[in-house]
Amino acid sequence: MSHTLGIRQAQKQKTRQALMDSALQLLEHQSLSSLGLREVTRAVGVAPAAFYRHFKDTADLGVALVEQALGSLHDTIRAVIVTTGSGEERIDRAVELIAAHVRTHPAHVRFIARERHGGVAPVREAIGVQLRRFADEVAEALGADPESAGWTRADLRMLAGVYVDHMVMTASALLEGGEEAVLTTARAQLRLVALGRRHWLD
Repeated sequence: MSHTLGIRQAQKQKTRQALMDSALQLLEHQSLSSLGLREVTRAVGVAPAAFYRHFKDTADLGVALVEQALGSLHDTIRAVIVTTGSGEERIDRAVELIAAHVRTHPAHVRFIARERHGGVAPVREAIGVQLRRFADEVAEALGADPESAGWTRADLRMLAGVYVDHMVMTASALLEGGEEAVLTTARAQLRLVALGRRHWLD
């Protein structure tokens, strides 16, 4: 009996993932607010009623896509901040990590960039929650850096927000092409932030 349940659960998970993958592919060319569940189920080859065994509606599907797109990034973001080496090395490492993520997950990045200010409120809120989590984690990592001695918690959180916003902005810009120019600009902007950070307490 348990073996049968295991097979059913695996099949259910497979169908759920297929719905998410198909939705993500369809969202390459449209916003979530214009996506119909029939489009998604047709692409997967299941009946529209099957959609509701996995998601309440397309907004619920969108929230699941947010969790998939951003949930796995926490370790990457932490790695960017705690990278050792000179300031230039840390900047290069941060920019390369962002570029590598965009190269390997362009559809996820495009979805987040489009829906961050899109028309589906639960998805906007889910993206906001994840980005605030990133900022909290970055602020905690920055607080452990000797360079942050004397900084207030509020200032660390503000700086963390700048880093997270910069990451999203750079990732979005990379989708438009011109990678070399985008990364050159991103490095220059991070140098400017680093300079301001060194003199913030002056």
